[in-house]
Amino acid sequence: MTSEHDIPADVLERFSFYAREVSALTIMFHSRVAEEMGLSPTDEKCLDLALRSDGPITAGRIAELSGLSTGAVTGVIDRLEKAGYVRRVRDPHDRRKVLVEVTLPEERFAHLFIGAQQTLHEVLSQFTPDERDVLERYHRSLIEVFRRRVVKG
Repeated sequence: MTSEHDIPADVLERFSFYAREVSALTIMFHSRVAEEMGLSPTDEKCLDLALRSDGPITAGRIAELSGLSTGAVTGVIDRLEKAGYVRRVRDPHDRRKVLVEVTLPEERFAHLFIGAQQTLHEVLSQFTPDERDVLERYHRSLIEVFRRRVVKG
């Protein structure tokens, strides 16, 4: 039995190609950003996770969000701390807990992302508000399913 939501093989193949292309370009972009920051791509993305959190974040939460082991995240935090991007601080509500706090303002790296923002603006300007709503729904769903399957295993 088929439904209106069945995906023809050629459509799945095209979207797989697009996803692989975007993924490759994103990895290359973040590799360049990481290099300019003196970091590995993994360290740069973990720093990004810390930057996007609402204040200091635990190493365990970075591990959950990244899919890395807690041991790997400890190494990431060590390197970020050594490079001066983060510091470890005690949780004011539970002194036994250690939090990771970003020490440099996000604005310091904004220049590295200007081209990406311009690209996003150029592409989104080609779509109507209703089309952007569909694109947003697609991306939210993709992120949710991808995080569930890749990060959470």
